[in-house]
Amino acid sequence: MALSAAVVAAVVAALVLRPLRAGGQRGPFVIAMLALGLAGGALYLLVGTPDAAERTAANDEPATLEDGVQALEQALAKDPQRADGWALLGRSQLALGKLDEATAAFDRAVRLAPDDPGVLVEAAQARAQAAPGKQFDDQALQWLRHANALAPESERAGWLIGIALRQRGQDAEAAAAWEALLPRLEPGAARALREQIAIARGNAGLPPLPETPAPAAAPAAAGNHALAVQVRFASETAPDPALANATVFVIARAPDGPPMPIAVQKHPASRLPLLVTLGDGDSPMPTSTLSQVQEVEVLARLSRSGQANRQPDDVETAPVRVRLPHAGPVPLVFDRP
Repeated sequence: MALSAAVVAAVVAALVLRPLRAGGQRGPFVIAMLALGLAGGALYLLVGTPDAAERTAANDEPATLEDGVQALEQALAKDPQRADGWALLGRSQLALGKLDEATAAFDRAVRLAPDDPGVLVEAAQARAQAAPGKQFDDQALQWLRHANALAPESERAGWLIGIALRQRGQDAEAAAAWEALLPRLEPGAARALREQIAIARGNAGLPPLPETPAPAAAPAAAGNHALAVQVRFASETAPDPALANATVFVIARAPDGPPMPIAVQKHPASRLPLLVTLGDGDSPMPTSTLSQVQEVEVLARLSRSGQANRQPDDVETAPVRVRLPHAGPVPLVFDRP
């Protein structure tokens, strides 16, 4: 209920604070919305009923996300047995970059809700983020295994278990954990995971997985909104040999919207030039797919680290805005390696 109150407050805040966004001040808009949403959850924990939260909110709106966190901490001091409150505090501390505080909050949440798969996974991930080298320790791995046992369909728990095992050098076990996920994944996600499985199996001295042919209907997954994209280096640009192990992300996202892709594929840079087709199966979020939008911005990013999050030394092509459906491949060119 506290989380529901936070969501409601965030929606209301989005409406109240719309002038900030309209004026181009996206940063203040987002921070203010998060702060008000967090305050809504905190006030619900503090006063106990939605009506009272509404009566109190007008006088206690925080100016910053930090103020919202302080309000939530005060609410939890009065009602410390709320697992949802501690989980909300953990997420908020993560948003502020306070990793140790986030870990402590999630620890409290796990003690109060030891059989909540979502809390267990978030707590394990926060613990790894705060650890040197981003390592999943034994406690985090235990939480992930428990979450996986409680909710075997949890793709996130299975994925993180594989990461934790690979960090320990248990490549065969990591590959097995990831292979169990393959039947439940969309084609795009399955392709990316198979690349990681291939690396783990190779390190373990195991033969590669047999290739699985794509279903005949896969190319038409996005209907007329399937988008062909061609990625290459400029003809005058000599690829850097150091990029042999780099990764290319081919991304379609909402124009002038959030950075979360609507569709994305990952390929080794050594395969350039590339011709790929983005479809609904390449969406990280089933609630936002190519077949649901009329316009996208398409770009490619060359990542030396292979990380999905943009790094300072990454190189991107100029974005191209296209309306869907779009005939012919969208050309993307890296002007420099």
